Amino acid sequence: MKNIYLDNAATTPILPEIIDTISTTMATVYGNPSSTHQIGRKARALVETARKNIAKYFNASANEIVFTAGGSEADNLILRNAVVNLGVTTIISSKIEHHAVLHTIENLVKEFDIVVKWVDLNEKGEINYTHLKELLQEDTSKKMVSLMYINNEIGNILNLKLVSDLCLQNKALFHSDTVQGVGHFKIDIQKTPIDFFVASAHKFHGPKGVGFAYIKKGYGIFPILHGGEQERGARAGTENVHSILGMEKALQIAYTNLDKEVIYIQNLKNYFVKELKSNFQGIEFNGVSEDEFKSSYIILNVRFPKEYAMLLFNLDMKGIAVSGGSACQSGSHKGSHVLHTILSKNDALKTSVRFSFSKLNTKEEIDYVIKNLKEILK
Repeated sequence: MKNIYLDNAATTPILPEIIDTISTTMATVYGNPSSTHQIGRKARALVETARKNIAKYFNASANEIVFTAGGSEADNLILRNAVVNLGVTTIISSKIEHHAVLHTIENLVKEFDIVVKWVDLNEKGEINYTHLKELLQEDTSKKMVSLMYINNEIGNILNLKLVSDLCLQNKALFHSDTVQGVGHFKIDIQKTPIDFFVASAHKFHGPKGVGFAYIKKGYGIFPILHGGEQERGARAGTENVHSILGMEKALQIAYTNLDKEVIYIQNLKNYFVKELKSNFQGIEFNGVSEDEFKSSYIILNVRFPKEYAMLLFNLDMKGIAVSGGSACQSGSHKGSHVLHTILSKNDALKTSVRFSFSKLNTKEEIDYVIKNLKEILK
């Protein structure tokens, strides 16, 4: 049986070069970066070099990068600090954000006297930027806008520059969950001055359990994990040295070959769209995931014309790994909150599948998926 992995929005395979980096670091750099002896200093030097190199990809400063255990922790760190330490009393967000943002906001509402305003979306899940502007101008409260760059389920791309400009004009902070963007799209915070964004290494062929928060210089950040003074006091706990170096290597590889790989993966996605349309009547695409200019080249969310209760299971039995929604909801019977928000009741009952691609996929794999879909659905 073949193994066809088309769930790269959930996580990506670790590249061999990154495994080598991690293994070598684990074997040779065992010092605690907080120790003052030379073995500890060696570890500290490598962590700080990685921080500096990672910052360069975003035209940021090294002291604006805080290493975390991943995107969810980074989102929590930023949102909680916005309310507790930066005086934010109004958060503007959308109902199709990742749960790392939605559940954090939900808990902040329970703990503090803050207001949450939801920006309007159309049936494709696109932000109504006019409504966002209206929300920003409604009152004089201290505001933060929290909108994700790339939606992890439907692939919609946020206009970061437009939102950034609106926030600047209205003196609001801007946080973006960029987990699906870092390593796949170029972000220059000098051209697009986002105040806060986040990354998770396993989304761009790096290790799981490590990521970072970008926190614009000048914003004091207090820890949500208490203990030592690591990460300049922003995040307690001994740094995960080998994973940080693995993340640095993964970003290096991602951005070195990015232009060529974008074209390759987009062509794969376009080919898949063409084959789906020519082989299956009634196929539709959730969000704007079919549109190569408005959606991520990695994500395609396909809505079949009716409910196929066992489709994901049958694909899995053929060795094809895909997702019915966000992988972070696996084990939940609630289904995709994103699709339930944007689709009509009738369309939400139909079977939707998220296919997500990487540079490791091939045209032959797409053909295999189409062949098996035809057999399963006939």
